[in-house]
Amino acid sequence: MSDPTVTTDLRADVERYLERIGAADEYGAIDLALELLDHGVPAERLLLELVAPAQHRVGELWAANEWSVAREHGATAVSERVVAAIASRARTTPRHGRVTVACADGEYHQLPTRLLAEVLRLRGWQVDFLGASVPGSHLVTHLHQTGPDAVALGCALPTRLPRAHATIIACQSAGTPVLAGGAGFGPDGRYARLLGADGWAPTADAAADHLQAGLLPSFPASPHPVSHVACEEYSHLLRRRADLTVGTMGALADAYPPMASYSPQQLESTADDLGHIVDFLAAALYVDDTALFTDFVHWTCDILAARHVPADSVALGLRLLHDALPDLPRARTLLTAGVQAAHR
Repeated sequence: MSDPTVTTDLRADVERYLERIGAADEYGAIDLALELLDHGVPAERLLLELVAPAQHRVGELWAANEWSVAREHGATAVSERVVAAIASRARTTPRHGRVTVACADGEYHQLPTRLLAEVLRLRGWQVDFLGASVPGSHLVTHLHQTGPDAVALGCALPTRLPRAHATIIACQSAGTPVLAGGAGFGPDGRYARLLGADGWAPTADAAADHLQAGLLPSFPASPHPVSHVACEEYSHLLRRRADLTVGTMGALADAYPPMASYSPQQLESTADDLGHIVDFLAAALYVDDTALFTDFVHWTCDILAARHVPADSVALGLRLLHDALPDLPRARTLLTAGVQAAHR
């Protein structure tokens, strides 16, 4: 827990820290964090009020096209080292149960989940942190070998929800409850509830409080699979992903004249964007939530606007995908909603 007697305002330190990680200054960032720790700022506060908000700002700077992907990656790598340095300096002796902390299969945004693991350690839990993209079968093997009290499963992107769902079912079948967390499960945990997780927490400290209070399970039990999860359209779209992306890319090149002057890098980015659109369309089909897809379209338009790509190109891509899927009525409905969202 944070020490209530230490009231240092860390906002100025966040800016200093952001400057250092933005310059890939690993030693400077570590020195800043450990200096604050030595001056009495609790380790948990440093994780949640220094590292976490700075990383959120890193994401915003990338989205605004003020930082490159390389700079964002470098900053995140430095923060990983800072978290390790704080954890090494502020070691605690386990006095509670055991928790396995892992990212869902296919999820590579591991820093938020790592922050949770360290907060739990500071609170006195024995933690097995398994890192990014843990296949469900391997996770279950680990559960049988170690017998933890709970699994804390992180998912940053909704496109990983189908695999997270399979992992939740597998863990529960092994007798271990699952506490879900991360933006991928929705802002209010709606997808965690839908997919049958035993609980959900919006932040690392809330998750620690949840486990400390013994609040698993906290969601009412629901049968698997939920009636509209993993529908036939989702499976069909998943099988066609590669061909659909390539075909739409070709159609877009014919229908959008500015693409004729695109560089190889721009063409690759456009293909990646189309692939992400198909992935989010599949995720929205999986959980039957239009907002999941339209929110992504809004976000994509904002990202591309910062890179001087008009929203009309996104709407055109969505219409081409719509026309390429005459046999998937639910997907077409979502794409129509996406076109409307792109024009707002």
